[in-house]
Amino acid sequence: MQQQRKKKIYNKGKWSGKPYNFFGDYLSAKYNCRVLKLPIDAGLSCPNRDGTIGTGGCIFCGEDGSASPTARLSYTITDQMTDARNTFKRGNIPTKYIAYFQAWTNTYGDIQRLKKLYDEAVSFPDVIGLMIGTRPDCINKDVVELISSYKKENFELWIELGMQSIHDKSLRFLRRGHSHAQTLEAINIINQYSIPQCLHLIIGIPGETWEDMMETALSISRLPVQGVKIHHLHIIKNTALEVIDKKEPLQLMTLKEYVSVVCDFIERLRPDILIHRLMGDRPADSLIKPKWGLHKGTVIKAIEDEFEKRVTYQGFFYNSEEF
Repeated sequence: MQQQRKKKIYNKGKWSGKPYNFFGDYLSAKYNCRVLKLPIDAGLSCPNRDGTIGTGGCIFCGEDGSASPTARLSYTITDQMTDARNTFKRGNIPTKYIAYFQAWTNTYGDIQRLKKLYDEAVSFPDVIGLMIGTRPDCINKDVVELISSYKKENFELWIELGMQSIHDKSLRFLRRGHSHAQTLEAINIINQYSIPQCLHLIIGIPGETWEDMMETALSISRLPVQGVKIHHLHIIKNTALEVIDKKEPLQLMTLKEYVSVVCDFIERLRPDILIHRLMGDRPADSLIKPKWGLHKGTVIKAIEDEFEKRVTYQGFFYNSEEF
């Protein structure tokens, strides 16, 4: 009986047999082709680095500001996107692209400069979307109004917001330089313009209990957001987190612990929320630990196997009547 119930729920409103609402499957079904993100480094710094609110940046942020290896600041945006497209090309498979402003804080700049950058990105051939990664304290009505001007039919427009956690104690540990209240304010501004938003989250922040992490999941389910990106806390070379770890080694999650908590987390997420990512990843030469983070396919399979073992799925413990 359990197996029959599982199959029915997976097929209802889902784009695949996965036990979670996967963004990649949503894109494939909606556009009927391969859809890839082309990462961009627009050189837009960060208020947590340039002295506006801080100089060291978040403790987990590397020297590249989370940029993809194909996103080279010395290149124009068009050149970066061309390089990424050529890197990702697989024969003659029909492919569309999303211009992805990934590195640093991509709403941190003069409105006219931002418009010029966004315009160049969306003019690239076969682009059917625009994703803009930013911080909650770099969201205001002017910049969101600019982003909303790119809305059109069959166009993926997203703002990615670095929430990381709902707990201010964790935000202080991460040296984020903003509060959870500021995150909620940013979410509300974006929602006024009906722009889909994806929240970045970190699982395994030192000092957070299981209850703390589940509270984050339940809180997200109450918010007007459409997507989440889940990352594990990892230590990258030349970051403040590396310095902390050298002084007193941090006990990061094992693969088994991470898989268990991620499944717990997703079981409490609202079923319609799209999951864009299940873990962070870094090139081997920049990652200090945990090394299991180098094996993305293994981690994702372990998460899906755990759901199968539990006979659960995204939203299993979500009850809309409680919200």
